[in-house]
Amino acid sequence: MIETFAALARWSQLTANLILFGSCVFLVIIGQQKTLVEATWIARLEKCFPWMAGVVLLGLIGILSTTTGEATGVAANVWNPSAWMEIVLKTQIGYIWVARTLLASVLLIFILYFRRGKRERWHYFLWAVAASLPLVAGTLMSHSSADEMSFAAIAPYALHILLAGAWFGALPAVLFILYSNHKESDKAQSLTTANYLKKFSAAALPVILLLAISGLIVTDRLVETFYHTLVASTYGWLLLAKLSVLAIILVIAYQARYRWLPMLSKNDSELNNRSAKHLKHWIGIEFFLALLLVLLATVLANTLPAKHTMIENWPYPFRFSINATWDEPYVQEMVWSGFGLFFIALGTIWLGKKNHWSRMVKILVPGLLGISSMAIALPPLAIKAYPETYLKSTVPFDAISIANGSKLFAENCANCHGPQGKGTQPVADLDARDPTDLLTQQHTAKYTVGNVFHLLTHGIPGTQMPGYATTLSEDDRWDLINFLHALSRGFDARLLGSMILPQMPVIASPVFNYSADDGSSGNLKDFRLQKNVLLVLFSWPQSKDRFFQLAASYDRIKALDTEILAVPIHDLKQSDLEQVAEIANFPVIVEGWSEIKDTYWLYRRVRAVPDLSGKGMFPGHMEFITDRFGYLRARWVVQFEGFGWQNLDALTLQLKQLNQEDEIMPPPGEHAH
Repeated sequence: MIETFAALARWSQLTANLILFGSCVFLVIIGQQKTLVEATWIARLEKCFPWMAGVVLLGLIGILSTTTGEATGVAANVWNPSAWMEIVLKTQIGYIWVARTLLASVLLIFILYFRRGKRERWHYFLWAVAASLPLVAGTLMSHSSADEMSFAAIAPYALHILLAGAWFGALPAVLFILYSNHKESDKAQSLTTANYLKKFSAAALPVILLLAISGLIVTDRLVETFYHTLVASTYGWLLLAKLSVLAIILVIAYQARYRWLPMLSKNDSELNNRSAKHLKHWIGIEFFLALLLVLLATVLANTLPAKHTMIENWPYPFRFSINATWDEPYVQEMVWSGFGLFFIALGTIWLGKKNHWSRMVKILVPGLLGISSMAIALPPLAIKAYPETYLKSTVPFDAISIANGSKLFAENCANCHGPQGKGTQPVADLDARDPTDLLTQQHTAKYTVGNVFHLLTHGIPGTQMPGYATTLSEDDRWDLINFLHALSRGFDARLLGSMILPQMPVIASPVFNYSADDGSSGNLKDFRLQKNVLLVLFSWPQSKDRFFQLAASYDRIKALDTEILAVPIHDLKQSDLEQVAEIANFPVIVEGWSEIKDTYWLYRRVRAVPDLSGKGMFPGHMEFITDRFGYLRARWVVQFEGFGWQNLDALTLQLKQLNQEDEIMPPPGEHAH
């Protein structure tokens, strides 16, 4: 019940505000003289303005009351003014509400004050500006501002709202004109009406184009890469419904601009009357659909965005993926052929209009060609999907999960896939498929983490791989998936060296929690946007000389906004730890070291020795540089990469280069994808 009341309050407030803004913009557009001609429709339209401003204020009160009930979880607080004040005085939502209410009050005062006497064009401009301010303030409570309260995040949404108001809000004024023309039908009035509508139509075209562009920007931010949610989530279905309504509105607007409006200025009273009748009928329908569109937009603005939606049950047996299918035989030929046919379908629209085809032919020919183009282009891009295909991991991609996954892999998977996951154990059954190479082959395009979760849960038919639904918990299966991702990324890390590749962050550094001997503790993410991290995996006493070198240079390294974290490869005896502490003036990790070591050992491979698995092949000393954005940028394996960072100038040069870089990619996500 509260949700319904909240939706109605938001819808009524937004609708009234948009109509006020759009109507005033329309009056500014059509005004030529210093004082507008006192037409009867203008007087009737202006009588609605105070009422619209009142609805804005009442809607804001309704928004506050329902927000209070939803925030506190107590339905009775919807009617409790003291609970409202708690929200107003103690929350950011309350502060924004106060700003919106003050601006709406200013709007009402301006309308009441300047309604006295004759209006000039600048009065309508002032009203339009006043009506725009509550709309812009309302964007501070949008999904865009929830993710990031910045100009770059909010500006596209604010522009989108104002453009929507300039179009939708003007429709009531257009209807007032048309119905006034019906009552005062004469040639001069018809010409005046046609002139007004042509001005609006000319301004509406760029407005709608900008509205579409800003809408795409806002939608892309709220969907990001998760476009599959458009056909499998509440947000997606609402967005598609909104776009469908908008498409119908655009068809009506096209017919009004290019068919009925030109007839209105003809020197033919019968033609004028017929045109006015069509315009009144269809613009009335357009206004009704626009009200529905605003309602859908209101509900959409309070629905969980697509990028945050968890698709727990994908309803289709397939999905489309260019990355997974593009290099398959004949795929590119089929896709390009489909695109070619689609452009031919677009060409037949122009051809049908030019050659005056019948309405049925103009619809059927492009429609059939368009459907045929999709039938050719889409099937080659389809691959098998499961109910869990778009399921998101519930376990963070961190050292604890990866280390646990490593143990689970050794216990359950290494017998078939081999200790490194290379699938080196062929099966005796000739009809069964050999184990998959999980190390060197890229599987993330065809197999999402949800796909792998499904296969781990239910097994793979036609192979010897069983399902682990009964033997491994859900978290254990996600740990195993995190390990497989770290295994694959570790193989990619063989391309790293002791020299960074400028402007090319690719591999995310696995995060970890730690406690150090100096009493410090935290998480690798604590250094984000602040410091680089030099992670030193060491053996004792073999790494003693390097420790002396790092201790002597610690201040120099810290001055380059870099922290050193030392991680033992083996458990240190108390006596060893005391020796380390005497030398090291930087943190030495004493809790969490085992998981960190197990995780970062997966990133040990080098180009010269890509298969470090034999006896004596596990390095006794490795160092990694993680930049301040969370990416693994360079690595030095002492055993196989020579002198490396023993030359401190070479190390500091890398750190200086990293400090000169701005953010190239957003920080890595917390979960495997």
